[in-house]
Parts: sequence; structure tokens; C-alpha cells
Amino acid sequence: MPSREDLLAWLARNPGAAGKRDIARAFGITGSAKIALKHLLRDLESEGVVEKRRKRLAPTGMLAQVFVADVTRRDPDGELLAVPDEWDEDERGPAPLVLVLAEPRVRRAGPKPPAAGVGDRLLLRLSEAEVELPEGVTHAARIVRVLERQPAAALGIVRLEPDGGARIVPIDKKSRELIVGSGDLGDAQDGDLVAVDLLRSGGRLGLSRAKVRSVVGSMASERAVSEIALHVHKIPHVFPASVLVEAEACRPVTGKGREDWRHLPLITIDPHDAKDHDDAVHAVADDDPANPGGVVVTVAIADVAHYVQTGSALDREALHRGNSVYFPDRVVPMLPERISTDLCSLREKEDRPALAVRMVFAAGGRKLRHSFHRILMRSAAKLAYAQAQAAIDGRVDDKTDVLVEGVLKPLWAAYEVLKKGRAAREPLDLDLPERKILLKPDGTVDRVIVPERLDAHKLIEEFMIQANVAAAETLEAHRVPLLYRIHDIPSEEKVTALKEFLSTLDIKLAARGGLRPSNFNAILAKVADTPKAGLVNEVVLRSQAQAEYNPANLGHFGLNLRRYAHFTSPIRRYADLIVHRALIRALKMGDDGLPEAMDAKLEAIGAEISACERRAMAAERETIDRLIARWLMDRIGASFAAKISGVTKSGLFVRLDETGADGFVPAATLGDDYYVYDQVTHAMIGSRTGETHRLGDVVEVKLVEAQPFAGALRFEILSEGSYDKVMGRKRLAAAQARQIRGAPKRGRVGPPRRS
Repeated sequence: MPSREDLLAWLARNPGAAGKRDIARAFGITGSAKIALKHLLRDLESEGVVEKRRKRLAPTGMLAQVFVADVTRRDPDGELLAVPDEWDEDERGPAPLVLVLAEPRVRRAGPKPPAAGVGDRLLLRLSEAEVELPEGVTHAARIVRVLERQPAAALGIVRLEPDGGARIVPIDKKSRELIVGSGDLGDAQDGDLVAVDLLRSGGRLGLSRAKVRSVVGSMASERAVSEIALHVHKIPHVFPASVLVEAEACRPVTGKGREDWRHLPLITIDPHDAKDHDDAVHAVADDDPANPGGVVVTVAIADVAHYVQTGSALDREALHRGNSVYFPDRVVPMLPERISTDLCSLREKEDRPALAVRMVFAAGGRKLRHSFHRILMRSAAKLAYAQAQAAIDGRVDDKTDVLVEGVLKPLWAAYEVLKKGRAAREPLDLDLPERKILLKPDGTVDRVIVPERLDAHKLIEEFMIQANVAAAETLEAHRVPLLYRIHDIPSEEKVTALKEFLSTLDIKLAARGGLRPSNFNAILAKVADTPKAGLVNEVVLRSQAQAEYNPANLGHFGLNLRRYAHFTSPIRRYADLIVHRALIRALKMGDDGLPEAMDAKLEAIGAEISACERRAMAAERETIDRLIARWLMDRIGASFAAKISGVTKSGLFVRLDETGADGFVPAATLGDDYYVYDQVTHAMIGSRTGETHRLGDVVEVKLVEAQPFAGALRFEILSEGSYDKVMGRKRLAAAQARQIRGAPKRGRVGPPRRS
């Protein structure tokens, strides 16, 4: 058996081949000795020394082989240093510092591309070469691709001062205001969003001075709030001229080389305000006597691969964007409108190219077979979700009246069959209502609603899932590489934390024979329709891993599927376009399939578009926060009903019932006590009074500050916490005992209330 030190050293040297079998083979461990190895690895994992990532073990805090990073500075020798773009410091500790190795000199024709610099966003691959690392640097990596050449600059809103200078109100919640002298203001006006360079630090007490680099735009416009997100997250939103020229040169396809399916009454069902329609559906009862009660489901997806050729300007820009980004006031599309809302959109009564999958299901919901086809189709109707649901519920209109019997009822009958298969599969079934912001014509918030989740939504969702599975199965069968949509099982650390939390509610997480979504569903079923339901759903969600794109298949834990790929939205996701090209190559459906030269690049592409997806999610979330903060500015001093949605050592996060807005309650304002933060129970406990504020508690709060451009709301709690003295003392004692033992992330004593 290797020593702990030898094993950790080997794991660090072999991050790509660190499964249990690889380790046993490397150290010559056979037979019953493998049991001892299993126990050793389990001990290292429970101690937090190693972590499991994609069924591979690695020292905790180790980077993936390919990752996105931001260049933050240079070392004393002038070498670039970067930090990973996505790194959870709360769970994994401080972000590692990476030395960016100089690119090898390669003789090539044409002008040499500019070297990477501070502020650039890079796609990096860890280097296996022996390199002397500067002090504090833990890794070395080489550049795969420069993703964004935009020097870093602070962003803020100009507020003019009487003396001719200005203050810059930051849009980052964690930043302080800056001072700009009259000579450094340039053309900026009061209320403008500007990028500034820091001139000198003001120290701990004084404000730092800055100089306006450029004016981004006026904050008086309707699109001001989403404009902030575009610039903060460096989301490309203006198409280069070369891309627009290529898009305008595209022409509608003919039926040459395609199956003619224009007779099939495929229909699109989308949100009422959708501008692009990339999926259409059809279903019919199977007339095969050998499949009684079975159904045939057809899903047709816009054939984007026909127009967006690999290596073209359109393709390079689509990869750069990764996906479309959706704000309440606008959409930033992955492809120009000539492609996304015209030539590729499955418009009603118009001929369009598509890739279609025809799937046959048995009466119990099990898929028997499927086949892919490259077709020419014509959508029979464009329906909204609510419109289709109303028709099936008996409330028809002029359009749906003629579709109910021949089109809609067969779709719903097929959905009933597929529901049986879904129930047997038991995917993770979280109940987390999604809120939607409705805007007035002037771009301000009108109201916040929770859209009703209809069977029409669930029908389309299940049809798309089955089409995605069929795509992954076909490509595996033909041994053609693809980008899977993977969702790993929750980490050991998160599962342990969840078990500890559930134990405080007298709930056990049973996981005999391996963890499955059904284990979580059993817990969610226990608390359904109880006051604890929202709390438990939130904590279970936080225990899950993050989904991503990768050519190495780990399966999809949340959907409980062995293989899964995104195939159904190539207009708005680059991963789906890759899958389309792979299918065209595998099934020999044309000469515009995935080139074999791209196979080796899929890992890097997966890392890049996964980062784009996280960037889009953060931008969308922050825009909603800013819109609501702006809306609530005139309600300072008002009280609201809320729930505690997060507990940290510095205070409480609360979510308003009325709007879903999130805000913060500093620990210093909680009460006349010292508060101990306990991560296990997700609570702040008064050390003297035992007053407890816990995740999920219903509270009344008062709005005391709103920072609209930062999207920040600060509240005070008006209602008291719970005073179960017996339980409070037990929880306090347990929390303090954990602190004394030095258990990681178990909180600390908070500050007393300010006088």
C-alpha cells in the first residue's frame, strides 16, 4: 500500500487518470488489498484532502485540465498570472494562482496576433512540463485560446459634484465609491455609466481617485440596466460586419437531398412572446399490432448546421457567444436575426429545413426505437403554451378549433405515455417556483409574477428530453465524439452537510446501494405541503453539482439518465449545433457534418461554452436584482413579508414574498447579542439569549437602503427569532463545540449590534 504522501503526490501528477482502478494499477494493488485502498481513499475524501470530480480523485482545490481564467496581474519578472473564472472559495478555499506560460514561437504567415495581457479572458490547459513556479503560484498552464481581449476597468455611475468633479457610484456590491477630478471626467455627464481606471488608492479611510476611460452609455435609457450586465460580464452583443455579411448572404434551402415531410402537421408551442422557434412536435398512436397502446413521437429541430458552417465567421462568433442571453427587456442572440428569427425559425406555414427524430414508445413509456432524418417541413401552426393548454381544456379559439382532435389530443395522449416512463425513471423533482418580471413600456418594472406551470410546458420538456437522449444514443452507437450534457452526483462533502442539516429536522437521507435522485425525492415528498417544504427544496438544490458540457460522459444525475446531450436548441446554444453536426457526420446526411479535426477540440469547446453559460446566468440574475432594486427605491422604510433564504457568518439573506427580491440583513443589526453562525443548522444563534434566526424562517423586514445599479437591498428584521431555550442551547453548544474543534466552515461569533 502506498503512503498517504505517495498517493497524494501521484494524484497531483495524474489528474486525468485518477480513478480507483488507475490507482490500483499504478501501485500494483490486487485482490483483498483493494479493500484497504478503498478505505484509505474514503478517509482522504472525508477529511477533505481529496475530492471526487467526474469519477476521478484529485487533491482538493486542484484545477480541471482545461479551464477558463482571467489574467489579473504580472509577477515581478513580467509573467502573466491568472485566476480561474469560476471558483467557489466558500467550498474549495482560496482560488489558485496560475502562471500563464509564454506561447511557443511558431512561424506562420500573416500578422502575428497580439499577446495576451492583463484583463484578458483565456481558455487554459494545465501544463505537464516541469516549470519553476514563482512564490504563491500553484499551477502553470498554456493558452488554448484568448476568449476576450478587454482590459479590466471598474464600472460605475457618474454623480456630479458642485466643485466640477464627480463621484463614481460602483455597480459592484463589494466596491466603494471613487472620486474623479474635473480634469479626469472627459465627456461624461451626470447619470452616465462609465469605465474608469484607478489612479491611486485612498487607503482604508479615504476614497480612491479614478479617471474616466470611456462612457458606456446613459442610464436614463430603457435598456440601461441590462446594459450594465453586458459590460460587467463582457458579453458580446454587437455582431461584427463579417458575420452580418455572411448571414445576409444565406438563402432559403430547397428540398434537394432531404425527405419531404411538409405533409406532417408538426406544430410549435412556445412562450407567447417568442421570436424564434427551433422545435416542432407531432404525435400519433402506433398502428403496429405488436405495440398495443404505443405511440410515435416526432420532434423536428431547426437545421442550423446547414447555414452555419464550421470555421465560418458565423460559426466563430456563435462559439464566442456560446449561447443566447435573455434579459427582461431584450435578448442577446447567439446568431444574427437573419438566421435566428428568419431562415432557421420554424415559422408557421413556411418551408424550413430541420433535423427530425421519430421515436416509438411502448404503452408503459419505454422507448423501443428511434431514427433521425434530414427533412423539409412546414409548421402547421404556431401556438403559445397557454393557448395550447386552453384548447386541450376545452377553451378553443379560431386557430386551435381545427387542431384539437387531429393534432393536440394525440400530443397529450403521447405525453401520458411518456409520463409513465418518467415516473419509472424518477428524476430529481424539485419544486422551486420561477418568477418572471413584467416591464412597462418605459422599461421599468410593472409587476413580478410566478407563471403557472402547465401540462403544455411539461409535454414539450419531456419530448425534448427524449430527443436529446436519442441523439446521444445514436452518436455513441456510431462512435462519433460529441458534447454530452453532464450532471455529476453531489460531492461527498455536500451530501455530508445535507445529512447533518436534515438530521436537525429528524429526517434521514437513505442512500443504500448508491445515491440516486429518488433518495432526494423521498425527502421532498415527506415535507411537501408543510412549512418546511421551501426550505428543504432550497437546501437540496444547493447540494447538487453544476451541469456542464464535456466529451467525457458522466451521465445526468438530475434527470437520472446514463447518456444525455443537448440537441433541441441549436438557434440559442452552441452545444446543440455541435451535436447536429455530429449526427450529420454519423448518419452521412450531408457534407456539413462535424469535421474529424474538431474531435480533439471538443474538451476545450465544452469548457468554453460552459463558462459562457455560467456568465449568462449571472448576468440574467444580476439584471433582475437591479431592476427590482430600482423599483423599490421609493419604498425605503416600508415593511415586507419575507423568508430567510441564506445564512452566512456576516448576516442573513432574505427573499421578499411579494416580488422575490433578495436582500441582506447584516449580522450587526440582528439584536443586542453576540450571534454564532452554525452551518449545519443554517442558523444564527444568540449566545446570551438563544434567539435563533434560521434558513426558511418567515420574517418581517424593513427596507433601509436600495442601491439600484448595484442591485443591492439592505433590510432590518422587525420580527424576533425563535426562543426555544432547550433547543437553542443545544444548537449553540454544538456550534461552539465545532468551532473549538476547528471544523472547517462552522462559523464564528458575530459582532454585537451597533449603538
